[in-house]
Amino acid sequence: MTDLPVFEYSHDGVPLRGYLAMPEGPGPHPAVLVMRDALALEGVVSRRAQDLARLGYVALATDMFGSGPGEPSVAEASESFAQLQKTPEYLRGRVLATFEALRALPQVDAARVSAIGYCFGGQCVLELARSGADARSVVSFHGLMHTALPAKPGAIKAKILAITGALDPHAPLSDVPGFQKEMSDAGADYHLTIYGQGVHAWTDPDVAKRIDIPGVQYDPFLDHLSWVQATAFLDATLRA
Repeated sequence: MTDLPVFEYSHDGVPLRGYLAMPEGPGPHPAVLVMRDALALEGVVSRRAQDLARLGYVALATDMFGSGPGEPSVAEASESFAQLQKTPEYLRGRVLATFEALRALPQVDAARVSAIGYCFGGQCVLELARSGADARSVVSFHGLMHTALPAKPGAIKAKILAITGALDPHAPLSDVPGFQKEMSDAGADYHLTIYGQGVHAWTDPDVAKRIDIPGVQYDPFLDHLSWVQATAFLDATLRA
């Protein structure tokens, strides 16, 4: 269990419960959404929120499922994930509601807000960028790149960093050309890194405890490398 305070917000009448990590000092501070994977809000997501707070950001580990107190089971999370995939406009609306809830905090500089996300959360931050939200930047770690709602030309305001694995069967390399074309057609300022030995969920030290499926494995080297890359990108977009 995380010891971060619960942050309650809502979307379309659905109560949502994230975790909020605050930096030292009065603010207003730059802020970062930390968007959950399909399985867990605790673990890597809440840990990275705390890491970001130590770097001087307000960080919100986000709830996308509205499952109430406590973590949903793998089956419950999988069902919620599947339902959101069937309703892409609703999914995007939930991401935007979460973004606006963070921006509204008095400790947050609303003009300096970014988002990072893992797997499903990576998809969520890309949807945030595609929506035209006033985010400074987004970082997707092994995130799903396909979309039912491609970005319109000129719509994307956020700088984008997508980090993916060449051996990832769940966010496959075959999706990359379509993503690149979409970003180019939209005129986005995007950056793409492909880790040649990357499979899925390389950022999650506990993933083997949660699921046992092919193509999913923690990689401490890529976890460290991608975090250094992501935090440099956040620093360049939120503080430069």
